[in-house]
Amino acid sequence: MKTLITGGAGFIGSHLADELLFRNHEVFAIDNLSTGRLENTKHLRENKRFHLTIDTILNETVMEELIQECDEIYHLAAAVGVKLIMNNPVETIETNVKGTEIVLRLANKYRKMVLIVSTSEVYGKHVEHTLQEDDNRVMGSVKKRRWAYACSKTIDEFLALAYYEEKKLPTIIVRLFNTVGPRQSGQYGMVIPNFVQKALLNKPIAIHGDGKQSRSFIHVKDAVRGLIDIMTHPDAIGDIFNIGNGKEIAIEDLALMVKRMTKSKSEIICLPYEEVYGPGFEDMQRRCPNTSKVKNLIGFEPTVDIDGIIESVIEYYKK
Repeated sequence: MKTLITGGAGFIGSHLADELLFRNHEVFAIDNLSTGRLENTKHLRENKRFHLTIDTILNETVMEELIQECDEIYHLAAAVGVKLIMNNPVETIETNVKGTEIVLRLANKYRKMVLIVSTSEVYGKHVEHTLQEDDNRVMGSVKKRRWAYACSKTIDEFLALAYYEEKKLPTIIVRLFNTVGPRQSGQYGMVIPNFVQKALLNKPIAIHGDGKQSRSFIHVKDAVRGLIDIMTHPDAIGDIFNIGNGKEIAIEDLALMVKRMTKSKSEIICLPYEEVYGPGFEDMQRRCPNTSKVKNLIGFEPTVDIDGIIESVIEYYKK
């Protein structure tokens, strides 16, 4: 099997490449290194079944060659991270919407299966219960830049389903919830690597807001396993699935865990959202997936708990 991974030098994309190569795929990756890093794939450079193209998914000529070459596509390339979204809204919207449109149009031309990696952000401010795939979305005002990423990824989902329904292109959508592990950078606001880096340096660990907001975290190896198992299940085509961990943790408790596990002397401080992201920033008090749908389809359950997730990030940054 020849597989294309867009965003293949990114945090999740590089782990997906590792697992697909382990399963004897030939992997073609494309990444413009805006958030991905060559460092993430340096261990694959001598592997003759791994091919990395440094370019943007907006380059249609390159994308057509890659899609024509491959049998299936995992579309991960996107502008991600709260800081990047707040600082570069044009890049966020154009990359996510135009990039996905190019992938789907060319995949349809050559009739190649596509898995669109989406995000829990599409649920917006919905907090009434654990989030299910068919839940209504609750979005903030268009004037709140915070929601540009969520809305751009929602358009990606609508477009993927439109290609499936109108043109019979085999597409699958997976919404990932707070995927964490080695190779993840804290540069764009990813909370666990951010906390770990500060703790190892005994610098202040900054919580945004009051720390009462809760999130659920899944290890990247679990997420990658879920992506591959969904891609290979025929009943997944034309549908949407959450992949995440149903166990929640408050951000203040997460900071305390990181401090304890690193034996850090860091002070834990709270910063107002406005100080970090500017006036009018909105956050969600809760974001936790209902994963019964993916469990029923492929038997998916996370194998790494929050302690194991934090420990893997600590070990990565110690090295």
